[in-house]
Amino acid sequence: MLVVGDAMLDRYWFGEVERISPEAPVPVVKVSATEERLGGAANVARNVTALGAQAGLLAVLGDDDAGHAIERLIRASTIRPHLHTDASLATTVKLRVIGRRQQVVRIDFESVPEAEVLTAHLDEYAALLPDYDAVLLSDYGKGGLAHIARMIELARAAARPVLIDPKGDDYSRYAGATIVTPNRAELREVVGRWKSEADLAARADRLRRELKLDALLLTRSEEGMTLFTDAAPWSVPAQAREVFDVSGAGDTVIGVLAVMLAAGIGLKSAVEIANRAGGIVVGKLGTATVSYGELFGDFT
Repeated sequence: MLVVGDAMLDRYWFGEVERISPEAPVPVVKVSATEERLGGAANVARNVTALGAQAGLLAVLGDDDAGHAIERLIRASTIRPHLHTDASLATTVKLRVIGRRQQVVRIDFESVPEAEVLTAHLDEYAALLPDYDAVLLSDYGKGGLAHIARMIELARAAARPVLIDPKGDDYSRYAGATIVTPNRAELREVVGRWKSEADLAARADRLRRELKLDALLLTRSEEGMTLFTDAAPWSVPAQAREVFDVSGAGDTVIGVLAVMLAAGIGLKSAVEIANRAGGIVVGKLGTATVSYGELFGDFT
């Protein structure tokens, strides 16, 4: 899998909450431990490799502490790095403060990469395509996919399926992709509020036809997932035993879905397995992965 998009660093500060601040009505967290994890597109790649598949990550990082931390984490993993550096870019960081296993606050640091770095990014993408079986475009709206329309065109010309985790209200840039995987809020931004399942199906199919997508997979949290193709809409129920933390769940879903499709599994079966993976990962703290054993140990 070639994963392209907005890589970021997820930082966690863990501690205990024992009092309220005298300066403002907010909890005081006494930090006792810290942790760094791959986030964004890097977390998608991490989820791919967690299943035993191979993944390359093409991304732009800043020449800063967070960018160097992502590089270290990637070197310590089995992800193949295809990384570009932009000295003017502040690498995206999501800092989560956790008190008593509950998120107290999230603080984001981010900027947009320079145009010339993104152009080099596109050139390397074209050169890498023959080495990979599928492309995952992880769009977090941070500027790492400025040439996404061209990326889709190149991948489809090379007969590579393109899976996209979308962002924003303009899906015209995703035209020609194999499948997009919006959640309810993301799809609502694009097609508006639906009044019924029939209305949802009509709006989703209209969007799919306009963009010439093979499929659209709507992730619906406690309502599971619904797949829209040329056939009738098809849904699978949610499988979460306990929802602890939904951060990064979309990364897991698209990563697992891509691996299953590249392995030759049919679309509906791949969706069922990705749905199962999402149900497992939301029971974990923070951005996490699902192992092959967790996914298939009791799968029938």
